[in-house]
Amino acid sequence: MNGDLELLLKLQNIDYDLGELERSKDYIPDMMDNLRLEITESERKLKESSDALSAATVEQRKVDLDLQTKQDKLKKLQERMMAIKTNKEYDALVSEIDQIKAQIYDLENRAVDLLEAIEKYEKEVETLTGQSTGVRKINGEQLISLQQQIDSVGAKIHSKEKERETLVDKVGERALRTYDRIRKGKGGAAVVAVKKRACGACYKALPPQRIQEIRRGDQIMICDSCGRMLVWTSDSDN
Repeated sequence: MNGDLELLLKLQNIDYDLGELERSKDYIPDMMDNLRLEITESERKLKESSDALSAATVEQRKVDLDLQTKQDKLKKLQERMMAIKTNKEYDALVSEIDQIKAQIYDLENRAVDLLEAIEKYEKEVETLTGQSTGVRKINGEQLISLQQQIDSVGAKIHSKEKERETLVDKVGERALRTYDRIRKGKGGAAVVAVKKRACGACYKALPPQRIQEIRRGDQIMICDSCGRMLVWTSDSDN
């Protein structure tokens, strides 16, 4: 293989790594934001259920107290029945008793509803507590790992840039200009391997004579279709 082509393949790998490192500075913070959002969302759901459980428990106590008060009042009203002397007093007392009974009925129904709600919220809180704990643990570990990656990105980029500078100094000026031009104009790979006797980028079939020229590797060959540099590798026959 042409010496410049071999160096350009190495340079292309370095440029790919540099691109990934630069992109990581954007996508890693996004990943961390999503992990934090998952933690916040799990805690929000847990708080909602916990608040609902607390509210239902408080209301249950109030309903129980109101129910006891109404029952005590009903008992006293029923005891007064024995002392009633006129029909007017009797009718008024019966009406009041009926009102109290209706209120007791409503309170008893509400007490049943609250009991069911409390049982539901207790199960939710238990489930969500476990989920939230798990999310905090797993996401917390991932956040630490991602933060370590971010902290090391700068050093990795610096190391790759130094490696690139050393390699660039060894590449022929013409080959390097061609590489930079193709990479800038096409994006992605500037040097591609032949695959199944076709360009590995645009898949355009290559004439037999061009295949032989590429296999010799004594000069830089350009794909007539996509304009990328072509190389023959050990996998090109597959």
